[in-house]
Amino acid sequence: MLIKCNQWSFKFGLALFAAVLATPALTAPRTPTQDAAVIERLPFRAGDTRAKALAEMRANVLKAPDDAAASVTLAQAYFNLALALGDPRYVGYADAIVARFGSKMTPDLLITRGMLQQYRHDFAGALTDFAAAKSMDPDLAIAHAWRGAIYLVEAKYSNASQECAALLQMQRAVLYGGCTGLLQAYTGQLADGYATLQQALSTTRDDDRRRWLLTRLGEVAAWKGQTAKAERHYRDAVALGQDDGYLLAAWADFLLDNQRPAEVAKLLASWEASDGLLLRLAEAEALLKLPAAAAHIQALDDRFAAAKLRGDTTHRAEEARFQLRLRNNPALSLQVAMDNYQVQKEPRDVRILLESALAAKSAEGAKPALDWLQTSRFEDAHLQSLAKQISQLPLSSKKSESKS
Repeated sequence: MLIKCNQWSFKFGLALFAAVLATPALTAPRTPTQDAAVIERLPFRAGDTRAKALAEMRANVLKAPDDAAASVTLAQAYFNLALALGDPRYVGYADAIVARFGSKMTPDLLITRGMLQQYRHDFAGALTDFAAAKSMDPDLAIAHAWRGAIYLVEAKYSNASQECAALLQMQRAVLYGGCTGLLQAYTGQLADGYATLQQALSTTRDDDRRRWLLTRLGEVAAWKGQTAKAERHYRDAVALGQDDGYLLAAWADFLLDNQRPAEVAKLLASWEASDGLLLRLAEAEALLKLPAAAAHIQALDDRFAAAKLRGDTTHRAEEARFQLRLRNNPALSLQVAMDNYQVQKEPRDVRILLESALAAKSAEGAKPALDWLQTSRFEDAHLQSLAKQISQLPLSSKKSESKS
């Protein structure tokens, strides 16, 4: 079966945990009306083999449009590009491929449609599709992995634990390590989570899996305050030489947190098309007082406004960060961060909510994040410091949220 054994499953079996967390760009996905339509000349580097591989996949679909396996392979490749390049148009292309099958869904097609739904933060729809795929094929480990990843985003840790346990029972050691390592890290066990991820890394030589594990090890090491170790993991991941939007965002955040904006400006200079990376580039440029900052800030303003007109709410965490750090509007940042937290409850979502609440001097606005810190026992020193500062706000600030 395709999902179980082909190269895609190896790439996405772990990349899915980044995919659920990844920042979607703000451009509307485009759905082509004809299978033969030229949708875009892809911006691949010299020597990149992806363009040739995609051409072959499209040719296979055109020759056999009813072949679900060929269509799934192409749709998954487009999804891979959306993650690598930060461009959601490829999700639209994948949508068009999957939609042609209507209700004639195979387990592979259900997994693919679930991936696309979670990209848009339709977590309920994605969970339903993954469950349906699992019911059709109980040995489908990837369905458990996807469901575990979504439950981690939603902070439903007991549910995530059940999915991790299923992966262990199915003897999927690397998937289990990724799932359990993050679960431990999010729930007051940073050291154990780091060790679990490290063990998973030691069992694989696959570059795609190693890049994902190294990225998450970098994050966990940074949360533990082990800056040198975190930097080594990030550099090892980057050295593998593949485009990865999540890795670049995490590495850029690490550099910004360590007052190294010049490195961010250099790292992301050619990534303006990805809005999540453009946000980080603009932050670095603003800190460096570079002339390009103004144009990039205006571009982000325009893109957020366009997304709002479309009713697109998948970018709230990034908009909150934009309003706080680049527009100096803590009140609006707090409102957007609170809305975002209704959907996503990851450490980064908690962080922007705490930062916004502190800047807006609203202890009440911070309450959901403070509750998460208490119940999850998350050990990151920076978030604990933010919580302590909020606890010292004047009593009048506790009603600032309702007054605003």
